[in-house]
Amino acid sequence: MPANIVVPEVGESIVDARVGKWLRKEGETVAVGDPLVELETDKIDLEVAAPQGGVLKRIERKDGEDVKVGEVLGVIEDAAAGAADRSLGAGAQLSSPPVPAHDQPPAPEAASNVTGSEKTRSTPAARKAAQDREVDLSRVQGSGDAGRVMRRDVEQAAAGTGNGRTAAAPEPVKARATPPVSEAPRPSSAGDRTEERVRMSKRRATIARRLVEVQSTAAMLTTFNEVDMSAVMALRERHKQAFKERHGIGLGIASFFVKASIGALRAFPRINAEIQGDEMVLKHYYDIGVAVGASEGLVVPVLRDADRLTFAQMEQQIRDFARRAEDGSLSLADLKGGTFTITNGGVFGSLLSTPIINPPQVGILGLHAIQPRPVAVNGQVVIKAMMYVALTYDHRIVDGSEAVQFLVRIKELVEDPGALLID
Repeated sequence: MPANIVVPEVGESIVDARVGKWLRKEGETVAVGDPLVELETDKIDLEVAAPQGGVLKRIERKDGEDVKVGEVLGVIEDAAAGAADRSLGAGAQLSSPPVPAHDQPPAPEAASNVTGSEKTRSTPAARKAAQDREVDLSRVQGSGDAGRVMRRDVEQAAAGTGNGRTAAAPEPVKARATPPVSEAPRPSSAGDRTEERVRMSKRRATIARRLVEVQSTAAMLTTFNEVDMSAVMALRERHKQAFKERHGIGLGIASFFVKASIGALRAFPRINAEIQGDEMVLKHYYDIGVAVGASEGLVVPVLRDADRLTFAQMEQQIRDFARRAEDGSLSLADLKGGTFTITNGGVFGSLLSTPIINPPQVGILGLHAIQPRPVAVNGQVVIKAMMYVALTYDHRIVDGSEAVQFLVRIKELVEDPGALLID
């Protein structure tokens, strides 16, 4: 019997979505669990799988349409029923003698990433990368869950460095005759001006709306300080090789600031809180959001119980967040909650900025580029590796003196990283 393809419930905070792209066409045969359509939400992108095997009989909502949880996206018809309907519509074919099974032509293969009996599961980012680089997904070995092909797998295959199946050799390029002079591209005249109208993704539209909302509801103020990174840089230099050999990952600066932030939040608990009505909700746990830039927009996955994590565990999780943000494989659970956020514009070269609070949080720490600068030390001018840091806070709940002291505490802990072990 027919089965509806519906917009699934993703989480309490997600009530609508946008149809990104259908992965199958009407009339195609699908199996249970085959990805059928990509949906965009304000937090994550997801694929809706086939609830049963059969034929995709009808697509109800087209690419680009906005939909709500529970709405019908399309209909799958049982394969046997579909075959019966097609037979009834064949008319004269009813009287044709049956064809022996061994003489019947093989069934057509599904059109989406199928080679023989093997179905290639892949992320949206992987499929786009494969299209851009002309890589056959069916020949790429996936490294994701259940062998799912990720973007990095496609890039490795395109570069010839992957350890999976090799891509088919490209067809030889035919020699092209030199075009006549008349076919040379015409230079643009000074008056040529073009415009392009591009619809915002669901995530980008939500980011835009929430940034405006927080600026109209919170009393945001930013305070600044600068941190001497020399001790952290020296510590990393001494231990980077042993750390990588032991944990399989480099020692970055993010984990130092996560640890320092937790120490400062313990000293100033109202920065680890939120406002609900006329009450302050003080949180005695530390779920630290780490802002990650992705092609579809900024996301903030959360380090749960960060106070219980080691440096290696934090670095591994942050690296995994960045990879999955680009692959589009972050889950809603990765992004939900958070009591305080850290964002690092320094990775893009930012020297100074005023970060915007991630509501309902009341504080966000902004990190910036590390630069050698002349500073005064004991009456002498010396060159130090310095970083400007910024704390944006909600003045409704956090006083200016608290914010300044919070940032000073972070400065003290980072400039003496040994203190992080005993704080």
